[in-house]
Amino acid sequence: MDQPKFERLLRLMKMLTANNSLTVEEIADRLSISVRSVYRYVDTFRDAGFVIKKKDSFIKFDKSSPYFRDISELIHFTEEEAYILKSAIESIDENNLLKQNLKKKLYTVYDYHVLAETIVNGKNGRNIKLLVEAMENKRQVMLHNYSSAHGSDIRDRKVEAFAFTTNYVQIWCYCPNENDNKLFKVSRIGSVEILPGQWENESKHKSGYIDIFRMHSDEIKPVKLKLGLRAVSLLTEEYPLASKYIRKISDHEWLLETNICSYEGVGRFVMGLTDDIVILDSPEFENYISDRIKKIEKIFLVS
Repeated sequence: MDQPKFERLLRLMKMLTANNSLTVEEIADRLSISVRSVYRYVDTFRDAGFVIKKKDSFIKFDKSSPYFRDISELIHFTEEEAYILKSAIESIDENNLLKQNLKKKLYTVYDYHVLAETIVNGKNGRNIKLLVEAMENKRQVMLHNYSSAHGSDIRDRKVEAFAFTTNYVQIWCYCPNENDNKLFKVSRIGSVEILPGQWENESKHKSGYIDIFRMHSDEIKPVKLKLGLRAVSLLTEEYPLASKYIRKISDHEWLLETNICSYEGVGRFVMGLTDDIVILDSPEFENYISDRIKKIEKIFLVS
């Protein structure tokens, strides 16, 4: 059997193990084969002893099929396994060719839909699924009742969604009305509507930077902090991606050197641990923290 055919059989096996959403026509489209070929492959499985269950246009392996449980466990990740694997791949530098190869191989069998369903909660699941579908078909979407960070602005936003951040927490979108790329938090989307219109601005789609404190912008600037035990422990617990930018310099001190998008995220962290963090080589950041402290003091003095 040639390799492309073998790969298609493996992918079809995965699809038929837990198929509740793909029609025969959709399976054929994903495998880039004809509907007739799908049925021919299905007959091959049937001849091997698999029981094929069909309802309307949906087909899948019946649980009574021989080795069904073994195959299910082999080609499906648990929720924790999928989370760890996806996080590990995403933590690799974006320019690393290894990362792209790993993702390509992973998505050969596990498409966007499966990974999304394993690592997002039920509340956002439907919106994630619709966003994935829109991205795959390059369709514009309406984000209904999107709530701003402060909750004071709730409105619909027509966008071209084109890239998720790690673990589907946020999504990059091009906003035609503002001629700008923005990051939207999935949990703040009321509902998603896929619009008839295709993307019109794909050449303008550009993901910005996201730092370890989950702030984003089109520009980055360096920051260097000396951390005590309490600070480094809290940092790695709250912001796991910070780990790769930390190095130990003594038994009780660690050095964090990374790029950030703004002082807002790192500033909140530092201000909560001022007795266990020293800012190094950054007068600008020191001034930012000093100004924030003065504003807080002014508020309390007025009160």
